[in-house]
Amino acid sequence: MSFESIMLLRFEVIIALIIFILLIMKLNDADNKVKVFLTVANILLVLNFVAGFIPIGEGVLFSGFFKTSGLIVLEKNILNLGVMLISFTAYTWLLNNKNRIEFYILLLSSLLGVYTMISSGHILTLYLGLEMSTIPLAALANFNKSMKNSAEAGLKLILSSAFSTGIMLFGISLLYGAVGNLGFEYVAAHLHPDMLTLFAFTFIVAGFAFKMSIVPFHLWTADVYEGSPVAVTSFLSVISKGSVIFVFVSVLYTLFAGLKEAWVYEITILAILSMTIGNLFAMRQQNIKRLLAFSSISQVGFVLVGIAGASVTGTSASIYFVLIYMMSNIAAFGVIGAIADTTGKETLSSYKGLYKASPFYALILAMSLFSLGGVPPTAGFFGKLFLLTSGMGNGLYVLLAFAAMNLVLSLYNYLRVIKIMFIDEAEETLPVIGKNFFLTVALVICVTGILAIGFIPPIYQYISSLSVGM
Repeated sequence: MSFESIMLLRFEVIIALIIFILLIMKLNDADNKVKVFLTVANILLVLNFVAGFIPIGEGVLFSGFFKTSGLIVLEKNILNLGVMLISFTAYTWLLNNKNRIEFYILLLSSLLGVYTMISSGHILTLYLGLEMSTIPLAALANFNKSMKNSAEAGLKLILSSAFSTGIMLFGISLLYGAVGNLGFEYVAAHLHPDMLTLFAFTFIVAGFAFKMSIVPFHLWTADVYEGSPVAVTSFLSVISKGSVIFVFVSVLYTLFAGLKEAWVYEITILAILSMTIGNLFAMRQQNIKRLLAFSSISQVGFVLVGIAGASVTGTSASIYFVLIYMMSNIAAFGVIGAIADTTGKETLSSYKGLYKASPFYALILAMSLFSLGGVPPTAGFFGKLFLLTSGMGNGLYVLLAFAAMNLVLSLYNYLRVIKIMFIDEAEETLPVIGKNFFLTVALVICVTGILAIGFIPPIYQYISSLSVGM
């Protein structure tokens, strides 16, 4: 393999090397020196993130099965940043977990599958990457082996994943029967809006909908989020979901561009259902992880509003929003993880009086919730503004009306948590919640992003310039 080919595979090669290094460290019992190992692991992830900015050209490998472009490199860099920050926030939890090397190997194996999926130029590569990214997540969801709800989370994730895989494979087989080839370029050039193709499209979209927790394929989400360790929940909500959004946008806008008139209405219905049901179910939750699970369903509904715009604006707005959503959610789950590590509690009532006990964590969580709610001047406001602008460009005014209504509903859910932290009196004195260097750095980076991204126009302009050539 030539040097140019290795450079095109740079992201995958680096992650494979890190996994190999971790295996060598496991064989030498390097994780017995816990703090040293976690520091080394975090440094490796920092180097992986920095290496993503080395200039790389566009190209195709393996007869079109693998491709890379400026937009794909950007998407992988966003995910690299997210994995690095999640690792930082999990530092305290991993200090007390004996299987910390296994955690990183499973996490990076899932990330390797994500890379394969994003760079796919063939539907079989896409399917392979999707499964490579999902199977390690089932093991991660069941990482707290002594807890019943963690075992339940792993079982529900693997069963729902198997079901969605079957649905997607059936759609792929129908598509192959309709077109005779599964290469992206060939399918896009020979696709015709006949009944068989529409059936194939519907089943393939249903498979994606399971992975993205789109209503009515969302029933696994809250239980898996609640039962999984906080770091795994953060990975599920940000990296796993964000990567599928990247691929879903690419599949709709390239592979199924010829069916745009049909799928715009389907996406519109799914967006309305996801936004509304996600917000309504979030209102009755008393566990903060379950609340954020239904919040994530609602957030995907807003992404679908932008996707329904069926334009370059939809692509750039979706990627921009995923970046902001990643910062907001990792900050929120970082605080939730710190509190859970100290108190062992995840109920909303355990957050009463948090501002008096730990103003730093209360302000970070409030900032992330404001961003998720789209409150100015946070970056979440600009993210949702661009998504709604994309939907407006396609004249989807009914969808925009539902989106406006759900903005109000989502604010209630987020303000309820903020009210509990800042106004409600604690029933008992909260313990001092500890800090560590890595967690503090991750939270500061996330809050800086939440406050700054919306006010730096070149970020959106750069994403938009890359989206034009998609």
